[in-house]
Amino acid sequence: MLPLFFFLFGIVIGSFLNVCISRLPEGLSIVSPGSRCPRCLAAIKPYDNVPVFGWLWLRGKCRNCALPISPMYPIVEFLTGAIFVLSWYEFGLSLATVKWLIFSCLIIVLTVTDLRVRLLPDAVTFPGTAIGFLFSFRVTIFDPTAGTLYFRLFHDVPRNPPLAFNPLNSILGALFGSLLLWGAAGLYKLVRRQEGMGFGDVKMMAMVGAFLGPHDTFLTILLGTLLGSIIGLSWIAGLYLAGWKRALAERASRRGLGTISALRWSIASQYQLPLGTFLGIGAFAVVYFLSPLVNQLSR
Repeated sequence: MLPLFFFLFGIVIGSFLNVCISRLPEGLSIVSPGSRCPRCLAAIKPYDNVPVFGWLWLRGKCRNCALPISPMYPIVEFLTGAIFVLSWYEFGLSLATVKWLIFSCLIIVLTVTDLRVRLLPDAVTFPGTAIGFLFSFRVTIFDPTAGTLYFRLFHDVPRNPPLAFNPLNSILGALFGSLLLWGAAGLYKLVRRQEGMGFGDVKMMAMVGAFLGPHDTFLTILLGTLLGSIIGLSWIAGLYLAGWKRALAERASRRGLGTISALRWSIASQYQLPLGTFLGIGAFAVVYFLSPLVNQLSR
């Protein structure tokens, strides 16, 4: 029954995450008012607000005014439930499970919010960084970086290495993740003379680093940027082949600004992709797949 309990609890939490995703970018309270239709403002009845299933029996429309309800809501709820079950399978009933469930909820909010509105709210990243650091005092971060650094500096090993190295690994992870992205953003701006990423991505990686430590933070950035590059180039090529903004390119070409083909590619290449979304996917891959795989192979 435990997997079922985790799934049901997860979809309920997923419903709350939907509230955060919808309201935090607007600066609205996540406590009040209760859920309501944005067009007719009718309060959603409790029996229509059941996670996942409410959307299904409403057929994706408001009961009062028939406004379409985004499928984002049941998708986020279902995925949150699935991640809760996965956390139980990976970490069992332990404090580590609580840590990774909180981390997963924070990443879901950031991933979906960045995908929707290209924003990573400080209301998530700042408290998330503090929570990750606090967990480092109780849940081991399996990362040799802090231990190696300590030994090279002091040529000694403390009596209780996990307790001594965990907070240091958390701090190093936050610094490494944020400074690496900050440096990459500065280099991109220097070369391309335009902003390549927002500062929200930097703060997001500080939060991820506080939970994961420097080693897994590096893997998160590596996987996230690799995935973003592959999907980004494919998306830009798709826009170009589909003739996106062709009329704009034709008007610009008539004014002597270049050939239609070159202008279309230039316009398509300006499409902004949500880096935070790909970093969030990378973080999930590291926590739930890559790190467990490495641990299994090292046994």
